[in-house]
Amino acid sequence: MLHRITNAHLHAPEDLGLCHLLIAAGQIVAIDRDAPIQIDSRLLASDIDLESRRLIPGLIDYHTHTTGGGGEAGFATRVPPVPLSRFTTAGVTSVVGLLGTDDLTRSTSSLIAQTMALREEGLSAWCYTGGYHLPPTTLTGSVRSDIVHIDCIIAVGELAISDHRSSQPTLIELMKVASEAHVAGLMTGKAGIVHLHLGDGERGLSLIREALSESELPARVFNPTHVNRRRALFEEACELTAQGCVIDLTAFPVAEGEDAWSASDGLARYLDAGLPFDQVTISSDGGGCLPVFDDQGELESLDYGTSQSMTDCLTELLSTGRPMGDILPAFTRNQARLLKLHRKGRIEVGMDADLVVLDETHRVRDVMALGQWHVREGQLIRQGTFENQPLAPT
Repeated sequence: MLHRITNAHLHAPEDLGLCHLLIAAGQIVAIDRDAPIQIDSRLLASDIDLESRRLIPGLIDYHTHTTGGGGEAGFATRVPPVPLSRFTTAGVTSVVGLLGTDDLTRSTSSLIAQTMALREEGLSAWCYTGGYHLPPTTLTGSVRSDIVHIDCIIAVGELAISDHRSSQPTLIELMKVASEAHVAGLMTGKAGIVHLHLGDGERGLSLIREALSESELPARVFNPTHVNRRRALFEEACELTAQGCVIDLTAFPVAEGEDAWSASDGLARYLDAGLPFDQVTISSDGGGCLPVFDDQGELESLDYGTSQSMTDCLTELLSTGRPMGDILPAFTRNQARLLKLHRKGRIEVGMDADLVVLDETHRVRDVMALGQWHVREGQLIRQGTFENQPLAPT
């Protein structure tokens, strides 16, 4: 199926100016800066003139509770699985699913099944093995075996540290899991990282620093997330990038006066500090609960995340006048590099046709995933299998 896109202001993520593209078999097969690519119109499934609107790579949300998260306040607070359109309407065309606090009633097998379901519905999807706790929740009995033998499993996550809900892992336990992930990555060419949930604990990132000091494991294996949840933790995380770690900011809501940075504030501070350009990412925690606990670990309030928060963060940053080329890699290219998703995160010939068109207000207008339009002119045109279906006969 062929699609032609003309007069696109292309950010690949670098600004390439006005370009014309041809899409075939889910890939970008041609890009021309001079003139629209000539082809018999009868062969085209769509022929769209973007009239100089900005075209960017599809966003990569690599921290999503695709099977649903939560459960911190009882079984009724378990968030349902995230449907396809919650991703695509937010401009997200690639996701990585994970288990969080509840890695008991939610399993690796159900996470794999949801990953494959999203793939069948037209999204690029992968997942992690494990969850908050040790020993890790796995399908085959070990982290290394899961990554090596199961195609869609690319790494470990989200293993919790510095959090009262974690299994309080020791340094040795963390290094053993990281070693398993790293070796599996070497064997398969997959990411082989440990995606680490950071809680509010005062120990912060000390376990990661110790692991880097006491082992031969490369720094890229340790990928802490939620590092903007406390301002001191953010500063600590920024220092880790000098050793080679990639840090992940979460696009969760931040109240006025809260001891945290929003993802947009955090990325702005990171870039203004001149820190390594390709070692910061932003994710949504979509489908996961956003609990607030008191000093005794008792739940005070509960909300849940969506991938839209990631897109809202991009919109907010663009609205401040920051150059697209500075901020877009944290939503696209940097994730693809870290996760070794070699056909993602950039717009160039041979890459997957994962494309997002932004309107004049920096919001998502059109979305193509793997060469298929999911959103056109702000309207959803492709849904998941059971979206908008009644739960029971009426």
